Formats: sequence, structure tokens, C-alpha cells
Amino acid sequence: MTFEKNDDKRRFHRIFYHAGAELAGSGQTYPCKIIDLSLRGCLLDLEQPLSGQPDALYSLKFDLSEEISITMEVLATHAVGNRVGFKCVHIDIDSISRLRRLVELNLGDSELLERELAALSDLADHQ
Repeated sequence: MTFEKNDDKRRFHRIFYHAGAELAGSGQTYPCKIIDLSLRGCLLDLEQPLSGQPDALYSLKFDLSEEISITMEVLATHAVGNRVGFKCVHIDIDSISRLRRLVELNLGDSELLERELAALSDLADHQ
């Protein structure tokens, strides 16, 4: 799977969060490492190349602790080698609450987080 790299048009701050994760979709499971996260997506380093269709949905799951995990449905947006950027297309209420708290703790600025949540809401209204 190859994608062209788009110009960086981020509206959301990314936090560096290096952790193991599991990406599942297209009948395969891909062990991976998270490079960074935002409220809108993530960058993953896959152990093997992504071989699904370009428009395939994947499920990303990673653990914050033994009892707490975050799960989201993602869509690949760009790839360079085994590093693949994904856009979050669906996340349940528990996972978004946990992700919000993780981002807030890493940004250290709750006002900045509120602006990003408002931008995320604006995106949902226009889809």
C-alpha cells in the first residue's frame, strides 16, 4: 500500500505517546507501535507493511493500563514505508474520554484542549 504524502494541514496538536498497539482489519492483525496521537488520528510504526485496500477501516486498540484501553476505528491517510498515518472515523464515548484525558495531561493546557474539542465538533458538524 502506498500513499502520497500530503501537505501538513493539522488542526490538532499531536502528543508523543510511544506504546505498543494492535491494528486489526482486512482479515489481518498488525502489531505496531504508536508514534504519536491526537484527538483526530495517529501515526503508527507497523512491524509489517499494511496490505489492505486504501479505503479499508481498521480497529486500533492500545492499553493505558491492564484494566483500561482505548479502541477506535481508523482509516489510513498516508504511508511512508511501515509508518502509516490514520484518521479516526469512530471512537466510543469511553475511549474518547480516556483519549481526551491523555491528551490533556500531555498538553498541560486545558484551554488548548477545549479549542481542539471545539474544532473536532466543527468537523463532525460538516461531515
